[in-house]
Amino acid sequence: MMLVPALVSAQQKPTTGYAPVNGLKMYYEVHGSGEPVVLLHGAFMTITNNWNGWIEELAKTRKVIAIEMQGHGRTADIARDMTSENLADDVAALLGHLKIPRADLIGYSMGGGVAMQCAVRHPDKVRKVVVMSSPFRRDGVVKEGADALKNLSPELFIGSPLEVDYKKLSPTPDDFPKFVKHIVAAMSKERDLDADKLKGAPAPMFFIFGDADGIRLDHIAEMYRLKGGEVHGDMQPHSTSRLAILPNTTHVTLMERMPVIVPMVNDFLNAKPQ
Repeated sequence: MMLVPALVSAQQKPTTGYAPVNGLKMYYEVHGSGEPVVLLHGAFMTITNNWNGWIEELAKTRKVIAIEMQGHGRTADIARDMTSENLADDVAALLGHLKIPRADLIGYSMGGGVAMQCAVRHPDKVRKVVVMSSPFRRDGVVKEGADALKNLSPELFIGSPLEVDYKKLSPTPDDFPKFVKHIVAAMSKERDLDADKLKGAPAPMFFIFGDADGIRLDHIAEMYRLKGGEVHGDMQPHSTSRLAILPNTTHVTLMERMPVIVPMVNDFLNAKPQ
């Protein structure tokens, strides 16, 4: 009788590994079974501090592939710009390594930009995309947020959970200041995603934002319009893409709305073509 709990616990342990992709040894975890969905974390974040609670919920019905992108968590940095294009190519290469022909993507903040780029650059590998609190152009961020990003420094993170996790997980635990500077430099070089390319990407997209998350509301509306939004759905077929704006929600607290967001995400991912 005592063996049963141990067996159940063993079955719930994720498969982990390092994928050799584009010069990286990318850390990944695979949880659950079913249709594949890839989780793409935000800047400075890890699987643990971005997706706490999310993986367990999503893995109830799906195969969840959580990754740590270039320089983040257990994935060492390399001498390469940390652009959304490069990171998107890494995601596509990881799917090839895992022999997954096509997957859904869920991206938060920086990860949302990577998810959109992946849908544009590798449309054959992406079925649906969930974008959380991420613009497709740099001018989509409100001025206060844009100014804050320009002024990020390693000193601002001293003692923070982000620094603690980096030192705990990174293969180069003493390089946190260098890591922060690399991300800030990458943000300054980041190229905007072309509106026509976002519009032309075949994957339906679900845009999820907070009403106070630092992304301009007219920019959010533009994103949704590009994917077929702003129609009267009772009078004509409406877009397979979706939009949700959560009240009293900021960029940070959006991730705390997991009990509200995950059912909406599951409904979107499970929806059949109209």
